[in-house]
Amino acid sequence: MATLTDPQRRALYEYVRTRRQPVTREEAAHAQRISRNLAAFHLDKLVDAGLLRARYETPSDQPRGRGRTPKVYEPADDDVMVSIPERRYQFVAEILAKAVTDPGDDVRSAAMRIAAERGQQLGQGITTAGSTSDALVATMADLGFEPAREDGSVVLRNCPFHGLARLYPELVCGLNHAFVSAILDGLGSPLRADLVPRPDACCVQLRA
Repeated sequence: MATLTDPQRRALYEYVRTRRQPVTREEAAHAQRISRNLAAFHLDKLVDAGLLRARYETPSDQPRGRGRTPKVYEPADDDVMVSIPERRYQFVAEILAKAVTDPGDDVRSAAMRIAAERGQQLGQGITTAGSTSDALVATMADLGFEPAREDGSVVLRNCPFHGLARLYPELVCGLNHAFVSAILDGLGSPLRADLVPRPDACCVQLRA
Protein backbone atom coordinates (compact mmCIF):
# COMPACT_ATOMS: atom_id res chain seq x y z
CA MET A 1 0.00 0.00 0.00
CA ALA A 2 1.44 3.34 -1.12
CA THR A 3 0.35 5.09 2.08
CA LEU A 4 2.90 3.04 4.04
CA THR A 5 5.89 3.54 1.75
CA ASP A 6 6.94 6.54 3.82
CA PRO A 7 9.09 5.11 6.67
CA GLN A 8 7.92 7.68 9.20
CA ARG A 9 4.27 7.11 8.40
CA ARG A 10 4.75 3.35 8.56
CA ALA A 11 6.46 3.69 11.94
CA LEU A 12 3.56 5.77 13.25
CA TYR A 13 1.07 3.18 12.03
CA GLU A 14 2.99 0.38 13.71
CA TYR A 15 3.14 2.40 16.94
CA VAL A 16 -0.61 3.08 17.02
CA ARG A 17 -1.50 -0.49 16.08
CA THR A 18 0.66 -2.08 18.77
CA ARG A 19 -0.38 0.27 21.61
CA ARG A 20 -3.75 -1.48 22.02
CA GLN A 21 -5.32 1.77 23.17
CA PRO A 22 -6.17 5.15 21.61
CA VAL A 23 -3.10 7.32 20.96
CA THR A 24 -2.98 11.11 20.96
CA ARG A 25 -0.95 13.19 18.52
CA GLU A 26 1.35 14.20 21.35
CA GLU A 27 2.03 10.59 22.34
CA ALA A 28 2.74 9.58 18.75
CA ALA A 29 5.03 12.56 18.21
CA HIS A 30 6.96 11.84 21.41
CA ALA A 31 7.34 8.14 20.55
CA GLN A 32 8.73 8.91 17.09
CA ARG A 33 10.68 12.01 18.17
CA ILE A 34 9.04 14.27 15.63
CA SER A 35 6.96 17.43 15.90
CA ARG A 36 3.29 17.27 16.84
CA ASN A 37 2.29 18.89 13.54
CA LEU A 38 4.22 16.33 11.50
CA ALA A 39 2.72 13.48 13.53
CA ALA A 40 -0.77 14.92 13.00
CA PHE A 41 -0.15 15.16 9.25
CA HIS A 42 0.87 11.53 8.92
CA LEU A 43 -1.82 10.25 11.29
CA ASP A 44 -4.56 12.02 9.36
CA LYS A 45 -3.20 10.59 6.10
CA LEU A 46 -3.49 7.12 7.66
CA VAL A 47 -7.09 7.91 8.59
CA ASP A 48 -7.82 9.01 5.01
CA ALA A 49 -6.38 5.71 3.75
CA GLY A 50 -8.66 3.72 6.06
CA LEU A 51 -5.79 2.31 8.13
CA LEU A 52 -6.65 4.27 11.28
CA ARG A 53 -9.77 5.83 12.68
CA ALA A 54 -9.90 8.97 14.77
CA ARG A 55 -12.19 10.60 17.30
CA TYR A 56 -12.00 13.20 20.02
CA GLU A 57 -11.59 11.73 23.49
CA THR A 58 -9.95 12.64 26.77
CA PRO A 59 -7.49 9.87 27.80
CA SER A 60 -8.79 7.88 30.78
CA ASP A 61 -5.59 8.48 32.77
CA GLN A 62 -5.78 12.26 32.41
CA PRO A 63 -8.25 14.59 34.13
CA ARG A 64 -10.45 16.50 31.75
CA GLY A 65 -9.61 20.18 31.81
CA ARG A 66 -10.67 23.18 29.88
CA GLY A 67 -9.96 23.52 26.23
CA ARG A 68 -10.34 21.29 23.23
CA THR A 69 -10.68 17.53 23.70
CA PRO A 70 -7.64 15.84 22.13
CA LYS A 71 -7.91 13.84 18.94
CA VAL A 72 -7.01 10.18 19.39
CA TYR A 73 -6.19 7.47 16.87
CA GLU A 74 -6.61 3.70 16.84
CA PRO A 75 -6.42 0.97 14.20
CA ALA A 76 -9.35 0.45 11.86
CA ASP A 77 -11.34 -2.70 12.49
CA ASP A 78 -10.72 -4.27 9.10
CA ASP A 79 -7.67 -6.46 8.50
CA VAL A 80 -5.39 -4.47 6.22
CA MET A 81 -4.11 -6.31 3.18
CA VAL A 82 -0.49 -5.21 3.57
CA SER A 83 2.49 -6.67 5.38
CA ILE A 84 1.31 -5.06 8.64
CA PRO A 85 0.45 -7.14 10.53
CA GLU A 86 3.05 -9.31 8.83
CA ARG A 87 1.75 -12.43 7.11
CA ARG A 88 3.93 -15.35 6.03
CA TYR A 89 1.62 -17.61 4.09
CA GLN A 90 4.46 -18.79 1.84
CA PHE A 91 6.07 -20.42 4.87
CA VAL A 92 3.03 -22.65 5.46
CA ALA A 93 2.69 -23.30 1.73
CA GLU A 94 6.30 -24.50 1.52
CA ILE A 95 5.84 -26.85 4.49
CA LEU A 96 2.67 -28.34 3.06
CA ALA A 97 4.16 -28.69 -0.42
CA LYS A 98 7.17 -30.52 0.99
CA ALA A 99 4.92 -32.70 3.17
CA VAL A 100 2.90 -33.76 0.12
CA THR A 101 6.00 -34.75 -1.83
CA ASP A 102 7.85 -36.45 1.05
CA PRO A 103 7.53 -40.26 1.04
CA GLY A 104 6.68 -42.21 4.15
CA ASP A 105 4.61 -40.21 6.65
CA ASP A 106 1.04 -39.13 6.06
CA VAL A 107 0.82 -35.49 4.99
CA ARG A 108 -0.20 -34.14 8.39
CA SER A 109 2.56 -35.94 10.29
CA ALA A 110 5.11 -34.91 7.67
CA ALA A 111 4.00 -31.28 7.90
CA MET A 112 4.40 -31.25 11.69
CA ARG A 113 7.84 -32.85 11.40
CA ILE A 114 8.99 -30.37 8.77
CA ALA A 115 7.71 -27.40 10.81
CA ALA A 116 9.66 -28.69 13.82
CA GLU A 117 12.79 -29.18 11.71
CA ARG A 118 12.54 -25.60 10.44
CA GLY A 119 12.10 -24.28 13.97
CA GLN A 120 15.00 -26.35 15.33
CA GLN A 121 17.33 -25.09 12.61
CA LEU A 122 16.26 -21.52 13.21
CA GLY A 123 16.66 -21.78 16.98
CA GLN A 124 20.12 -23.30 16.72
CA GLY A 125 21.19 -20.53 14.37
CA ILE A 126 20.20 -17.66 16.68
CA THR A 127 23.18 -15.74 18.05
CA THR A 128 22.85 -14.61 21.65
CA ALA A 129 25.12 -11.63 22.16
CA GLY A 130 22.93 -10.64 25.11
CA SER A 131 20.38 -12.72 26.99
CA THR A 132 18.56 -15.70 25.53
CA SER A 133 15.27 -13.97 26.30
CA ASP A 134 16.22 -10.87 24.32
CA ALA A 135 17.41 -13.00 21.39
CA LEU A 136 14.13 -14.92 21.42
CA VAL A 137 11.99 -11.79 21.47
CA ALA A 138 14.03 -10.27 18.64
CA THR A 139 13.65 -13.44 16.57
CA MET A 140 9.90 -13.65 17.09
CA ALA A 141 9.61 -9.98 16.14
CA ASP A 142 11.56 -10.62 12.93
CA LEU A 143 9.15 -13.46 12.12
CA GLY A 144 6.17 -11.12 12.46
CA PHE A 145 4.75 -12.46 15.74
CA GLU A 146 4.90 -9.08 17.53
CA PRO A 147 6.07 -10.47 20.90
CA ALA A 148 5.39 -8.68 24.18
CA ARG A 149 6.60 -9.65 27.65
CA GLU A 150 3.78 -10.11 30.17
CA ASP A 151 4.33 -11.41 33.71
CA GLY A 152 7.19 -13.74 32.84
CA SER A 153 5.52 -14.96 29.65
CA VAL A 154 5.89 -13.79 26.07
CA VAL A 155 2.59 -13.13 24.32
CA LEU A 156 2.68 -13.31 20.53
CA ARG A 157 0.23 -10.58 19.56
CA ASN A 158 0.14 -11.30 15.84
CA CYS A 159 -0.32 -14.53 13.91
CA PRO A 160 1.70 -14.45 10.67
CA PHE A 161 -0.67 -17.12 9.35
CA HIS A 162 -3.89 -15.39 10.43
CA GLY A 163 -6.00 -15.92 7.30
CA LEU A 164 -5.14 -19.62 7.08
CA ALA A 165 -5.57 -20.10 10.82
CA ARG A 166 -9.14 -18.82 10.62
CA LEU A 167 -9.96 -21.36 7.91
CA TYR A 168 -7.96 -24.32 9.23
CA PRO A 169 -7.27 -23.61 12.91
CA GLU A 170 -6.36 -27.14 14.00
CA LEU A 171 -3.81 -27.66 11.23
CA VAL A 172 -2.24 -24.19 11.17
CA CYS A 173 -2.11 -23.79 14.95
CA GLY A 174 -0.55 -27.25 15.18
CA LEU A 175 2.14 -26.27 12.67
CA ASN A 176 2.69 -23.00 14.50
CA HIS A 177 3.02 -24.79 17.83
CA ALA A 178 5.50 -27.32 16.41
CA PHE A 179 7.54 -24.56 14.77
CA VAL A 180 7.73 -22.28 17.83
CA SER A 181 8.36 -25.15 20.26
CA ALA A 182 11.30 -26.25 18.14
CA ILE A 183 12.69 -22.69 18.07
CA LEU A 184 12.72 -22.69 21.87
CA ASP A 185 14.38 -26.11 21.93
CA GLY A 186 17.03 -25.13 19.38
CA LEU A 187 17.78 -21.89 21.20
CA GLY A 188 17.90 -23.59 24.60
CA SER A 189 15.24 -21.29 26.02
CA PRO A 190 13.73 -22.14 29.42
CA LEU A 191 10.29 -21.12 28.14
CA ARG A 192 7.75 -23.59 26.80
CA ALA A 193 5.23 -23.04 24.02
CA ASP A 194 1.60 -23.56 25.02
CA LEU A 195 -1.45 -23.49 22.80
CA VAL A 196 -3.64 -20.69 24.13
CA PRO A 197 -6.19 -19.84 21.41
CA ARG A 198 -7.14 -16.16 21.38
CA PRO A 199 -9.14 -14.35 18.69
CA ASP A 200 -6.87 -11.29 18.66
CA ALA A 201 -3.42 -12.89 18.90
CA CYS A 202 -1.32 -15.92 17.99
CA CYS A 203 -2.55 -19.27 19.33
CA VAL A 204 0.87 -19.92 20.88
CA GLN A 205 2.04 -18.32 24.12
CA LEU A 206 5.52 -18.67 25.57
CA ARG A 207 5.48 -19.39 29.31
CA ALA A 208 8.05 -20.00 32.01
